Amino acid sequence: MIYPIVAYGDTVLKKVAEGISPQSDDFDLKKLVADMYETMYNANGVGLAAPQIGMSIRLFIIDSTLMHEDETQGIKRAFINPTLISETGEEWAYEEGCLSIPDILDKVYRKPDIVMHYFDEDGNEHEEAFTGLTARVMQHEYDHLEGVLFTDHLSMMKKAAWRNRLNNISRGNVKAKYPMRFPK
Repeated sequence: MIYPIVAYGDTVLKKVAEGISPQSDDFDLKKLVADMYETMYNANGVGLAAPQIGMSIRLFIIDSTLMHEDETQGIKRAFINPTLISETGEEWAYEEGCLSIPDILDKVYRKPDIVMHYFDEDGNEHEEAFTGLTARVMQHEYDHLEGVLFTDHLSMMKKAAWRNRLNNISRGNVKAKYPMRFPK
């Protein structure tokens, strides 16, 4: 099932997401993860957080293999109830975008190395180090669980430059190549 992507301006994108139980009766976790991958691929994304499909829960998926010519360099994985343990190294800029904010790209500075604690969709607990583009995608998606958008990392001047376009997105005045849900 392909979910509509929640657009900039929706309050769910600014909330801190709630922890979930992998054995929750509220939804089938494995089906939700599969549906999120289908939704992400349909929108040509490399990551998707549950708040972006309107669910304020601590779940995100990534497929950073799509960012490398050699697909063995990235990972495809679901992260449930993740906690960002550390971010280290010298910050570096990379142009980021977001499925909830179509047609806007800008440089965001992030640290290159992270350690993340999380559970997978089978309920197995992990604590792992990640680096480079994979770490960046994870930081971006983790931010969604904290109610932070990539535009929140931009300077006031950059945000002001994007203000009209962001307002148009929140009003539904954008043409995305995938289904979107706009704020009411």
